[in-house]
Amino acid sequence: MRKILRAACRKTFSKTLGPMAILAAVLVPAVAMALPNTTQMTCRQAATIVRAGGSAVLATSANTYDRYVISRAFCPADQINDPAWVPTRDNPRCFVGYTCYDPTRDLR
Repeated sequence: MRKILRAACRKTFSKTLGPMAILAAVLVPAVAMALPNTTQMTCRQAATIVRAGGSAVLATSANTYDRYVISRAFCPADQINDPAWVPTRDNPRCFVGYTCYDPTRDLR
């Protein structure tokens, strides 16, 4: 009876818990990685992050984030750029660059 129970437990672990444990190990570090929050930096710091890489994902509050770019070259071909201002520690409307915008989105 014990052999049957052990075999059943091993089978359950290998088919369900094993893959779930691996998935959790992969996802937890990604969730723990925090985005740069613009409200905790100066306007110059936020704009520099975007300029340094051409694009950056920045948090503008605890639950809000967006991708900001320095030019249309960093947007998909079917999108245009739209000026973006974010709140920072020293400026409630800091220009950091642009967001990519689908001009046909509102027509759907």
